[in-house]
This record gives sequence, structure tokens and C-alpha cells, in this order.
Amino acid sequence: MSETNVKTARSNAQDNPLLRPWQTPFETPPFDEIRPEHFLPAFEQAFADHSAEVAAITHDPAVPDFANTVTALERSGRLLSKVSAVFYDLVSAHSNPAILEIDKEVSPRMARHWNPIMMNAVLFGRIAQLHENRKQLALTGEQMRLLERTYTRFHRAGAGLDEAAKARMAEINERLAQLGTGFSHHLLADEQEWFMELGEGDLAGLPDSFVASARAAAEERGMAGKAIVTLARSAVETFLKTSARRDLREKVFRAFAARGDNGNANDNNATIVEILALREETARLLGFPTYAAYRLEDSMAKTPDAVRSLLERVWKPARARALADRDALQALVAEEGGNFALAPWDWRYYAEKLRQARANFDDAAIKPYLVLDHMIEAAFDCARRLFGITFTERKDIPVWHPDVRVWEVKDRDGNHKALFYGDYFARPSKRSGAWMTSLRDQQKLDGAIAPLIINVCNFAKGADGAPSLLSPDDARTLFHELGHGLHGMLSNVTYPSLSGTSVFTDFVELPSQLYEHWQERPEVLQRFAKHYQTGEPLPEDLLKRFLAARKFNQGFATVEFVSSALIDLEFHTQPASASRDVRGFEQAELEKIGMPAEIVLRHRPTQFGHIFSGDHYASGYYSYMWSEVMDADAFGAFEEAGDIFDPATAKRLHDDIYSSGGSRDPEEAYIAFRGREPEPDALLRRRGLLETSEAA
Repeated sequence: MSETNVKTARSNAQDNPLLRPWQTPFETPPFDEIRPEHFLPAFEQAFADHSAEVAAITHDPAVPDFANTVTALERSGRLLSKVSAVFYDLVSAHSNPAILEIDKEVSPRMARHWNPIMMNAVLFGRIAQLHENRKQLALTGEQMRLLERTYTRFHRAGAGLDEAAKARMAEINERLAQLGTGFSHHLLADEQEWFMELGEGDLAGLPDSFVASARAAAEERGMAGKAIVTLARSAVETFLKTSARRDLREKVFRAFAARGDNGNANDNNATIVEILALREETARLLGFPTYAAYRLEDSMAKTPDAVRSLLERVWKPARARALADRDALQALVAEEGGNFALAPWDWRYYAEKLRQARANFDDAAIKPYLVLDHMIEAAFDCARRLFGITFTERKDIPVWHPDVRVWEVKDRDGNHKALFYGDYFARPSKRSGAWMTSLRDQQKLDGAIAPLIINVCNFAKGADGAPSLLSPDDARTLFHELGHGLHGMLSNVTYPSLSGTSVFTDFVELPSQLYEHWQERPEVLQRFAKHYQTGEPLPEDLLKRFLAARKFNQGFATVEFVSSALIDLEFHTQPASASRDVRGFEQAELEKIGMPAEIVLRHRPTQFGHIFSGDHYASGYYSYMWSEVMDADAFGAFEEAGDIFDPATAKRLHDDIYSSGGSRDPEEAYIAFRGREPEPDALLRRRGLLETSEAA
């Protein structure tokens, strides 16, 4: 950055809300003041400040010690973290053309900023010296963990490479940043551009709540008085389950499955090919045979073989169950006089019919009782009973969209613990899916810093002031994301790099997936599942039928997930040249594993943002299942105690899992909580696949 730009950035500081102290409650971002034009000057200032801080550490004449090297690094880059958190929240949750254009510029610039830091030989030399002598440094357990993680992070970024290799790594990182941003922008554009208008003759089978949300979605797009189906996953899945119009189900399904694969300006095939080639080159520069080997070395799983072993252990019984269900669904089609072979756009529709026949239950029956506000209350109440925290809504916190709600979180003694932002409704400016992130992480390095935690979902909004009604899957998603949120809110560590969800990818889903268990418990549903019109509690008979039907269609759900995880693994273990034809590679791999033709990947490659919008889950989509082995086993601790809110078990869960962040090895943390390693068959039991597995 030029000297002129630095002076300009400083002179504009008072006019730029991102660069001045925030005079808001709890020093939260003043979203009502922040405009797109504020970001580039703020990033320039943040890059300059951070580079100067790192230079001071690198050239410190004092002998390296933990304080002047590792702790100093932890203190560096605070403005960059602050600006980045606000910016990327808007990119994902409330973007506009100006924000997306800035994202295109910032993404490679971010890589250009970090490359010389993470590959700084002098800085790495200081860290490596401390790491080599770590046993003589009299460090606390958390400090030792931080030193090890800092050393590993720099080493894996290429700090030990020769200059030519570093230069190439820097080029690769910058290009990958551009490609990942482009992938997500393409996907968002495909999702924003498509919708299907519903006429009066197109509503057969659709529940009233869906039609109301379809009208709300149309109004959101300036089409008042009409009703539309968008490509939000919750809308698509509900439509495919309930619409009696097979032709419209096919149209919606094909549009959803083709996102990023339409041969238009938003096509992601060429992007994937280049990403995989560059990742393969990265792995080889760092001395690994494949990108999967590189990524998994720094995980609980450790190796691609360990991941494949788990996935194949689950795949066999899941596929057997799915094939049996397919035959039953085809028989149901024939019984109804249908003269067609079951297709992917038929599965959810006929599965609902089969569930009604076998378990006398369908989602439409329970949905009126799963009111969004009530499920939020339920999720908060479970957190109170487990961890002693309370949530009080605040109306004085600036937010990025009027739909966003904010709660103050206090501990059992009434002390401020965190702020929690909930952004629950789908809209065109938001990318699809559900996620947790933060605007500020917890730390205690220079005084207690309370976190600002965000949950973002894409639920359908009720029309004309009617409440939003959730499907059972939606309700589970809400609890899942609050589980991640609790991981951030309950964090109790000193150093920001170890805060909250800063853990291995295949451990990060444990707190979220474990929290899902409370959502489906009778003790919770009996209190909080109330009819949106009458206020009547969920009838005992319907509750029993819902609980009995939970394991229905688990073959489909497991096949849909495991196939995606296997494709991810194959993309990153086979040579990049093998997947130059992305569609051909996808089909060949599905044939190899015997994928039922009536089921598609949960995430086809061109829309697989987990692994291609960035690299956080690349070679790591299996993590959800790895964590499920632990979460199914972990909830057993409460069942064995005879109380799903058992205080002693909850305290261990808080201390060893939710509050410890990345301050200890995850395997050690799990064993501290459970008293042993997880039992792998707990996952198969939870999904109702154990008998199928044994029979197979």
C-alpha cells in the first residue's frame, strides 16, 4: 500500500465507522452506519497495522520467548479481525452487488497479505526455536497447546520451504482465494436468479403454511400477491415432500440439482478443475502425496484410510436400507396406478406417504406445533437447564437487517456472558444453508472480552404476520446451529486463536450435533411444541408417532450424505487430472459405490460450497459423521445418568467440551468428558441401521 493511501485511510478514520471506537452497547458493530464504501479503506488500514505489528515481532532484537513472539502474535491483527468479521457477515447474510464486488477485490488481497506473514522464515525461526525448547519453558497447558498449534499452522503454510516454493505457494494461495470467492458468487447468483411462480392450479398437496411462505417469498422479491418457490433448501425439500404435481416436482428438483452446472456465466465446473489442480500442487510442495493426506494429517482422523474406513462402515448398511425403501416406494407408486419408475424428484413425496402408512405420521401433522419462536425458546431453555445461562432479547443493538434479533446472554450469577444474534429467514441477499459465525471471539488476554455470536438460517417466513412454522428438519437445524453458538458463547480461554470453535474440523461438529438430541426429546417437545393457532400442546399420540418415525428414511438420508463425503475424499485423493471432466468423475464415482439411481448427492460438486467456496471442509465433509460417532455416544452419558439435564454430566460437558475451545487435544477432551473413547456403533444405533449392518 502506498504512503498516500495510508495517510488517506488515517484521515478518513473519523468518517469511517469501521475505523473509530464503537460507541454502541457492548461495543457492537454499528451496522446502521456502515456502508460498502467504508470497507476498502478499513481493510487497507487493517492490513497496514497488522503488517507493522508482525514486522515488530519479527525484528525484535530480544531473545525469542513466549511473550514477545507467541503472545505478541495473538495480540496482532485486531483491526483486521474486526473489519473482516463485519464484512464476511454481510457477504454471506446480506450481500448486494457493491459488497460482492468488494469481495472480489478483498479476497486475493487477503491472501496477498497473509502469504508473507505465514511464510516469514525469520518469524518461523523464532516460533520453531520455542517449539524445540518447549519442555523447558514452564508453560501452562493452554500455552503449550497454543505454541504447538502456532508452530503447526506456520509449518503447514509453507514457512519452512525454500524461496522458490514459497513464491509458488503465494501465487497458489492468491488464486485459490479468487476461485473460492468466484465459486460462492456463482452459486449465489444461480440461486437468486431462479424461481418458479405457482398458479392456483399448482398448489395441490401443498400445506397452507408453505403457500403462505411462498407468498412471503414473492413479496420479498417485489411480486406482491403472487407465490413462488425459490431454491432455498428448506423450500425445495418441503415442495418435493408435499406437491402432488409430479411435473412441478421434477422442474424444482432439476433446478436445485443443476445449481452451478448450467453452462452459463455461473457455471462452476472449470472453477473446480482449477481448484483441485492447485490443491494437488500445494500438497506436493509441502511433501504430501495428495491434498487429502495433507489436510487430514492435522485432524482427529489423521489419514484418508481412516476416513474411508468409517464411511464404508456406514455406507453398506445405509445403502441396503435405502434399496429396501426404494422397492417399497416403487410398490407404492404401482399401488396408486403410477406407470413410471421412481425418480429422484419422487423419493421425498412417496417417502412421506410410506411414513404415513407405516408410522401414521407425516411432517405436515407436526409442523403447526413447531413454531419458530417456541423452538427458539426451547433451545434457550435447554441451555439454561444444562449450563445456567439465560437469554434476554435486546432491541438496542444495531443489526444488518430488520429480521435479525439479538439476545444478551448472562451466566448463572447474572454476569454478562455474550451477545447472540439470530438471523433466521431466507431472503435473496443471503446465501443458502445455515451456519454459525462470530463478530468477536471470546478471550482473556488483556481483560475479559465477551463474544458476539451469530446464527444464520434460511427458514421460510410466515405471510402477513403469521408465525414461521418449522419442519422437524428445520427445528433440528435450529438446535444444531445454537450448539455451535454455545461453543462460541461458553468459551473460556485466554488466547483468541484457541477460542470457541477453533478446533479440528472433525471435532467442531460435536457440540452442534450433540445439541440436536435435546430438540427431539419428549421432555422438551411437551413443553414447547404448541399449536400456532390454538396454543394447544403437542398431543401425546402425535408425539409418540413422531418419535417412532424418527428413524424412518434414514437409509436415504445417510446415503445422500455419505456419498457426498466419499466424493469429497475421492476428489482430493485421486490425481487432479482424473477429475478434469467433473460430471464424468461424479458419475464414475457414483457407479463405483453403487449409488441408487433414485438418490442424488446431498451436494453435487458444482454446488458443494463446503469444499469449494473455501478449503475449511475440503477432504473434511466426513467430519459431520466422525462427530456423529461422538455425539451419539456422548448423549448416552445423560441417558445413563437417567436425566437429560443431569447436573454432574452437564458440568463435565461444559468444562471439557463447550468451554475449552481449542485449548486441549480433542481426543483428550472427549475422554475427559465420557471417561473413554466413543463407541462407533452408537451412530448406527441412532440412525436405526445397526440391524441392517449386522444382517448385511
